Amino acid sequence: MIIPDRWVRAASTLGIGAVFLMATTIQSLALAQSWGAASWAPGAVTALMVCALALARRRSRTWTAVVGLSVAALAVLVPLLPGTRLPAGLGPSVSLGLAVLIGSAVRTLSAVRAGAIAGAGLLVIAAQSAVRATSAVLGIAIAAWLAALAVGLLLRLLDQRAVATAEQVRRAERLALARELHDVVAHHITGMLIQTQATQVIARRHPAGVPESLSAIEAAGSEAMAAMRRVVGLLRDTDDAAPASPGPEGLNTLVERFARRGPEVRLSMPGDDRPWPPEVTSTVYRIVQEALTNVLRHARHARTVAVTVGRDTDGVTVEVADDASPHTARSPQHGGYGLIGMRERVEALGGSLRAGPRAEGGWSVHAILPIPTREPR
Repeated sequence: MIIPDRWVRAASTLGIGAVFLMATTIQSLALAQSWGAASWAPGAVTALMVCALALARRRSRTWTAVVGLSVAALAVLVPLLPGTRLPAGLGPSVSLGLAVLIGSAVRTLSAVRAGAIAGAGLLVIAAQSAVRATSAVLGIAIAAWLAALAVGLLLRLLDQRAVATAEQVRRAERLALARELHDVVAHHITGMLIQTQATQVIARRHPAGVPESLSAIEAAGSEAMAAMRRVVGLLRDTDDAAPASPGPEGLNTLVERFARRGPEVRLSMPGDDRPWPPEVTSTVYRIVQEALTNVLRHARHARTVAVTVGRDTDGVTVEVADDASPHTARSPQHGGYGLIGMRERVEALGGSLRAGPRAEGGWSVHAILPIPTREPR
């Protein structure tokens, strides 16, 4: 079963909240036994405030961290007042809440803000050493700060790497699409040259056929210009290139090759023989290729895969759906970078793509690709 991200966040918040509550309860019982029945209240209030801010950190990671550190600083400084007999300000539950706030800030905020918040946490711990605090309490605070810093930096590095990888995938897909479109335009221009030469012969032998020949040249020129507008960058050579034929015939070979390694594939294609723009053909091929590859990677126990390609007056639709068990966990955000490349390619052609679980079970990738309208120029 696919678990939505919001449910994962809610479960994570509930889990952290349960840990906070347990830590605060244990801390309060320990203070009541060692400092007296009334001594647990200040520490419990401080812990609940800091932990509540940690649970609400997604609303504003900067301000929740600042307020949490301020509350912790007051809890540390108040016992320094003359005549005050209160336990150490940074109890284990407060240190745990601060660790969540600091780690979250280090992971997501800018380097300056993250460094300032981490440094403020270290200052609070330094002030704690001047209060009547046991070595155990001080050691827990230091360990929590170090853990928050280490985890925050590690997650920050992983996030940056994921963003960089996603950008590389997008750039690679743009380059591959540009190469294919370049080949298409070159094909059109070659055809226009041949048609022009043929028109010269027709003009001498059958002048009545010249208008029809010129119309064909105009249509080819318009199509070439439309394809040229889609070229988005530099060109490069790639392997396993998609076909640039005017129809989806290449899908038969792709499906047969996949069926030898994976589950049965049922291919359904439009029955008409209307030509497709080559850039649409290659994109449909890439979508099916990537979706079938994902089935091999993430749903090997699927029994069948349905590949459905349709064509109407507005465009082409393609859907790849498997019947894998609903217990198979796959996520569009964490299932790899293939979906990023597919979406980049589809959106570059003015289409749309969605991927996710099906109500009846399994996984579906569905794309809509518009067919450019030829306009004489």
